[in-house]
Amino acid sequence: MKKILSLVLAVALVLTLSCAALAEGYSGDLKVWVADAAVDFTNQQIEAFKAANPEFADMTVSVEAVGEGDAASKVITDVDAAADIFGFAQDQLARMVAAGAVEIVEPANAEVVKAENDAGAVAAVTMGDELYAYPLTSDNGYFLYYDKSVVTDPSTLEGILADCEAAGKSFYMEINSGWYQTAFFFGAGCTLTYESDNDGNLTACNVDYASENGLKALKSMIALANSPAFVNGSSISNATNVAAIVDGTWDTEAAKELFGDNYAAAKLPTVDGYQMSGFGGFKMLGVKPQEDEAKLAACDALAAWLSSGDVQLARYEVLGWGPSNLAAQQSDAVKADVALSALADQLQYTIPQGQYPGDYWSLATGLGDNIIGHKYDGADDEALMTALTEFQDTCISYAG
Repeated sequence: MKKILSLVLAVALVLTLSCAALAEGYSGDLKVWVADAAVDFTNQQIEAFKAANPEFADMTVSVEAVGEGDAASKVITDVDAAADIFGFAQDQLARMVAAGAVEIVEPANAEVVKAENDAGAVAAVTMGDELYAYPLTSDNGYFLYYDKSVVTDPSTLEGILADCEAAGKSFYMEINSGWYQTAFFFGAGCTLTYESDNDGNLTACNVDYASENGLKALKSMIALANSPAFVNGSSISNATNVAAIVDGTWDTEAAKELFGDNYAAAKLPTVDGYQMSGFGGFKMLGVKPQEDEAKLAACDALAAWLSSGDVQLARYEVLGWGPSNLAAQQSDAVKADVALSALADQLQYTIPQGQYPGDYWSLATGLGDNIIGHKYDGADDEALMTALTEFQDTCISYAG
């Protein structure tokens, strides 16, 4: 693998570093933030990077445990004290850009990113017409785990619920979450996205929930909430008497343990004739702006290495993180992973989760709570459309 990685990096360096920076190298200090579980792996890869690239052999790199969910807040709070390279989740990108806390990906590197990673990951690191980060994973989405001794066909929600009801088992989905709720609305053909400028400011809301498609999605959720098998939730570790659950790769081990030999996973089912959709999520590496061009070149080279296809595949083998790199996704090991295969199937129908205002999540929870509380049971189309119009108008009010 070292020979392959060395070749990949050599090509990347030719593409991404100026001749002056390449000749100069860098022998100063760098700080890297990654998730706690990835610290040891990252240290090993940094040593491999330095061994393959002697111009960076004297560089001192410290790796600290800062989770992707916390990195953005820490960087924005004190950019000067933040790591030079940091992992973060895609929904934090707009905040990072607005704070001037992340460097635009060097143009030649950006072309490599676009060519070698899946479309969802590329969209996730893009704002306006610029790429601001290096994709690491395409594994933060949701799909269906199920007990194949109970669920005979996972392709339709109607069939899953019928099997669960017949067996006296539960179907779990967190429909009062703005994240999971989009599985219905987006699947039915609705849009709810926010546009951002290159500075990370929300400029417009594209939403059409108050429509025939939105009405279809709302009715699907109302019907689900009225099934005796339905339980609102998304954590298999907290589920009881469960035969199927909409959850993510973070709960793979718990799902395997619970279902045992009957463990299975699949993309989300269809409901009322449409394919359920939703958000796809991605992890990425950002590079902090640097005054020292040699240090910036070192950061770019290391970020390119840590996000390369071979390192993504190695990261999967060690940590189980699903790669965004197209070649890594085609490896036998990744293709044989039941959960990642289900997620890969589902990601074909999703959109990357971009930046959403904090109030959106509370608004969506309120809508879901009304459904779960049976507020809309028996309501006619006019009343349901009124609720959707109020939701839509409130979403629009958050932009601009």
